[in-house]
Amino acid sequence: CMFFKKKTLEDFSAQREGSGMKRTLSTLDLTFLGIGGIIGSGVFVLTGIGAARYAGPGIVLSFVAAGLLCMLVGLAYAELASLIPAAGSAYAYTFASLGEGMAFLCGWSLIIGYIVTASAVAVGFSAYFSGMMASLGMEIPKAWLTTAPEGGIINLPAVVITLLIGFILAHGTKESSRLNTILISLTLCAIVAFVVVTSPHMDLAKNMDPFLPFGAAGIMTGAAVVFFSFMGFDTVATSAEECKTPEKSLPIGIIASVFVCLCIYSVVAFVLTGTVNYTDLDRADPVAYCLRLIGYTGLANLVTVGILFGMITTLIVYIFGQARVFFAMSRDGFLPKSMANIHPKYGTPYFITLVGSVLIAFIAGCVPMLYIVELANTGVLAAFFIVFVGLIALRRHSPDLPRTFTFPLLYVLAPIGMLVCLYLIWALSLETNITFIVLMILGYFFYSSYAPSHRCWEKK
Repeated sequence: CMFFKKKTLEDFSAQREGSGMKRTLSTLDLTFLGIGGIIGSGVFVLTGIGAARYAGPGIVLSFVAAGLLCMLVGLAYAELASLIPAAGSAYAYTFASLGEGMAFLCGWSLIIGYIVTASAVAVGFSAYFSGMMASLGMEIPKAWLTTAPEGGIINLPAVVITLLIGFILAHGTKESSRLNTILISLTLCAIVAFVVVTSPHMDLAKNMDPFLPFGAAGIMTGAAVVFFSFMGFDTVATSAEECKTPEKSLPIGIIASVFVCLCIYSVVAFVLTGTVNYTDLDRADPVAYCLRLIGYTGLANLVTVGILFGMITTLIVYIFGQARVFFAMSRDGFLPKSMANIHPKYGTPYFITLVGSVLIAFIAGCVPMLYIVELANTGVLAAFFIVFVGLIALRRHSPDLPRTFTFPLLYVLAPIGMLVCLYLIWALSLETNITFIVLMILGYFFYSSYAPSHRCWEKK
């Protein structure tokens, strides 16, 4: 049965050698790529909302719980990436461990996660950008900031920034990586400035009591929501065919980026909830609000610029990632072959980068934010669950394959990671999970009808 037919390491090596992609990314590039995807809007937006609605000051523990899950997934990715340095991340790993059909469904869920998350970030960028423009006396008409279902015309800033980043990404990976590194460095400077300036104003006795106003259950509910903040590290693995030394660079880039961002989130959440009572943080700009509250209005405006840079880096990473998953799937014949075209000059999958950008821009510009946020979490959590299953299967069936990194305590930590993934999916809304199931069923029907007559990976 082709559904369970697996790719061999030789199949992956042959595809990698003939991909035409330029290998330009170093370990540092990959680490910054991961940080850029993770640090984005989460640290500036979800910290306040998660504290106010779900966990109170215990949001620090929510970030730790979500981050530890991503560390476990990162360890799994690190072993698989060192073994299978191929574009597509979880899609490629599942192809080697569980077979073609599960790989398609994993890739399908990853694409859903990437596209929906990128759309949500673009909408967040639009909100901050329009707010900054209004504060400078250049207000954008509401009709061009809201979708038709919300009474407007289109969310124009979200559309423009998405298409602009897609155009830049189509013109070269190294150039995009340089832009990402510059922007994320500025974002990190804004975060450091916030922590340094705000820390002396913390009042732990007043703001940290009660520490868990929503009870212990609020920690995991908060983790299910803020998980959105950590998803970008997956993109590091999608860039395998553009790395100089993927076997060494991928494990380091994945684990380093998750660890750095876990530390940043925890510190920012602690300082923020220690300075401002959690009941006052139910807003989209909690960091800027905190700075204004303690009298640093000018710094608050600078931090807003840092937020915009952070959102741009997140968009860069997600548009980059979805294009690589699309590329891997179309190269194998599960999506139209034209999607795998590599630009002869730039060495990038330019066609699907541009098509994906248009799709993301359409969703961001025309679909209300309410409908697109939670679905991102479900898609990626499902893909991560499959990665754990695949890693166990590959270790059992092929224990002698050459691994440069090994997941520690696999049969203890991987099941824990799987259970946490399932719990976080269950913690999301029923409507979101039903929507995801419907999309997965549609994906299976597409695979069943399209793959048999277009499958081409075996020829390589």
